[in-house]
Amino acid sequence: MKLNNTRMIGAEQTSPPVLAVVGPYYSEISIAVTRLLNLENIPQISYGSTSGQLSDKMRYPSFMRTVPEDDHQVRAIISILKSHQWTWIGLVATDSEAGRYAVERLQQHASENGICIAFTKILHEALIDQSLEDDIRDTVKSITENPKVTVIVSFAKVHHMMDLFRSLYKDHRGKKKVWVANDNWSESAKVLGNQTLSDVGTIFGIMLKSGNTTKYKQYLKNLDVNPDHQKNNTFLYDYLNSTGNQEKPNDTANEELMTNIYPSVSNVELAVRAIAQAVSNLCGSRDCRTTQRLQPIEVQEALKEVKFGMDGARYEFNKRGDLNTGYDVILWKQTPTLLNVHYIVAQYCIQNQNLTFISTNTLQDFEKVTRGVISRCSKSCSPGYRKHSAQSQPVCCFQCQKCPLHYFSNASDSTKCYPCNTTTHYSAEEGDKCLPRETDYMKWDDIYHIILLAFTFLGGLLTIIVGIIFLVCWNTPVVRASVGPICILLLFSLLSTFASVALFGGEPKLWKCKAGHVLFSLSFTLCVSCIMVKSLKIIMAFEFDPRIQGLLKKLYKPYMIIAVCFLGQVFICAMLLAFCPPTIEKMKMINRKNLLLRCRETSFTTLGAMFSYIGVLALICFGLAFKGRKLPQSYNDAKFITFSMLIYFICWIIFGPVYANVTNKYHSAVEMGVILISAYGILSCQFITKCYIILFRQKANTVSAFRRDIRNFTMSSTTDEQDGGFVSSLSLGGMQNPAFDVAAPASNPQRDQSWQISHPD
Repeated sequence: MKLNNTRMIGAEQTSPPVLAVVGPYYSEISIAVTRLLNLENIPQISYGSTSGQLSDKMRYPSFMRTVPEDDHQVRAIISILKSHQWTWIGLVATDSEAGRYAVERLQQHASENGICIAFTKILHEALIDQSLEDDIRDTVKSITENPKVTVIVSFAKVHHMMDLFRSLYKDHRGKKKVWVANDNWSESAKVLGNQTLSDVGTIFGIMLKSGNTTKYKQYLKNLDVNPDHQKNNTFLYDYLNSTGNQEKPNDTANEELMTNIYPSVSNVELAVRAIAQAVSNLCGSRDCRTTQRLQPIEVQEALKEVKFGMDGARYEFNKRGDLNTGYDVILWKQTPTLLNVHYIVAQYCIQNQNLTFISTNTLQDFEKVTRGVISRCSKSCSPGYRKHSAQSQPVCCFQCQKCPLHYFSNASDSTKCYPCNTTTHYSAEEGDKCLPRETDYMKWDDIYHIILLAFTFLGGLLTIIVGIIFLVCWNTPVVRASVGPICILLLFSLLSTFASVALFGGEPKLWKCKAGHVLFSLSFTLCVSCIMVKSLKIIMAFEFDPRIQGLLKKLYKPYMIIAVCFLGQVFICAMLLAFCPPTIEKMKMINRKNLLLRCRETSFTTLGAMFSYIGVLALICFGLAFKGRKLPQSYNDAKFITFSMLIYFICWIIFGPVYANVTNKYHSAVEMGVILISAYGILSCQFITKCYIILFRQKANTVSAFRRDIRNFTMSSTTDEQDGGFVSSLSLGGMQNPAFDVAAPASNPQRDQSWQISHPD
């Protein structure tokens, strides 16, 4: 636009060029206009064109606007969809550059936020065209045949929405939907036509932020409606001429103008203020009315740096020429008069991408109409489940799979299950959290532990009682025949064996793990060594072959034998503690809830050597006892040694597989039981029968009784040798070690020296 020629300072000059253009509203028109204005570097400020394409400064360097681009509007819509978990939506748009751009941005942001688009429908731009009718029909079909899609986002224009609602009204399946409107039609109530809001469903939309229109309304209220007084304003002049005549002006013109105020009229004022401030900045130090007239390129550069204010707020354009003023979220409602109106419920701030409700009432109104609205392809997965989508399905269409054992998910619609720290936790039955494992071990108040400890205490008490009886009756034949000092050492080893049992119960400690097997192995080695020496002494005393007896007497060093056997086990235990000591192990249980705390042997080879060493000594005892099975009744301890060793072998043979298969807290109870049975076997076989004779059969505990038994055995042996018979006697006593001499009968003078049995000292 150019001004008429004027004469200034006596010289004819051309009218100044157009410095800037305000408008238009629609992006399609702005794109066409700005291409022409770019040729003359004339800046253009739109108050409604929101297409993101216009932010491309390489293509549209002179374009600016007082509204944000559509990408921010799309982000605002996405924030609303996410807050309500609407992940399965429909999308409708007009086939225009702005519409396609908005669809592209929504598809991208939806994908990034886990929102899927069930269908996208592009409506032909033409108003009267068969293609548009086909598009409307196809869109209606998609909406009605997708019952799970209850939320539809629309970037369509007003006339397209009018046709769409008119067609949907004919099918009940198209009603009761939630429509999210963009700024194209979010304020246009005429899209409903003759329908009411209840026929359509719920409508809320995004609107360009509205400013304060109070001053503008006041201006229109006081406007002179006489067309002749508004000839300088062609818009008002034409409008007033069309609504009345000069003789009788239209008295309702003011009201009609006020009812047609567009809420974003403030964006027009922003554009005018920006241009005015830019011109003011340029003309502050120059004469813009005469020789130093402004050029469009100067105004364009000044607008990039301009800062201006309105209604107490300060504004400036960003690098892309946009003014990010934000958005209003509006909600439609139906009044009693059936008029469809809308009001602002929230505001969207572009800078922090935050949605803020105007008041508590608007929040409640918004939640009321959206409460219970579900727009999802699949039902939500509860905590304890994860979403699993097939390759051919969108990510929003999935099945809920329960988290596997020892995994959990503590949020709805979790995409994966997270592992629990199985060392200390386990997953709950619901799979929604990890629970701490309860440390399990055989506690002191456990019934089985109490029973085992009772038998341990009883065994120790019986051992002490036997020791007291033997000390009191120290000079009696039964005690002397039992190799007195060796017998006391044997009782001490049994007492230590019973004491070792207590180390296997209760909460496992490192010192208890180390001491338990060591104390048992040393004490039981000492026990078996003493029994082996006693067996060897009896065999040596009743060996009839002088040559063998002489050799045995030379080798027989009782305390030396015990010490050597004991030191062998000490060496094995030292190797165990030095190179592969036991540790504390926390083992996962089958029931998941408990964590078994137990001692763990790091080397089964060394532990096997420890038990094998005792087994070898026990096997030697068993062999010696078997050889002495024919000794005289009062001197025959072999059968009881044999029986006690058999008990030991049977227990420990059974112990192996049982110990390996028991994996609960009674793992150590198995070993405690085997140790007790072994100790009780030796205590019973070696001492109980002797105590019985000492206390209740005192006539058998005399020197004459022992001599008579030897005499009978000698006579029986002589007869059996002559007859080739086999001698078998039942022993009522224990192992013998008499400290007195027994004269041999005359019938066997060659064996006199064999009955000289002395104390092992």
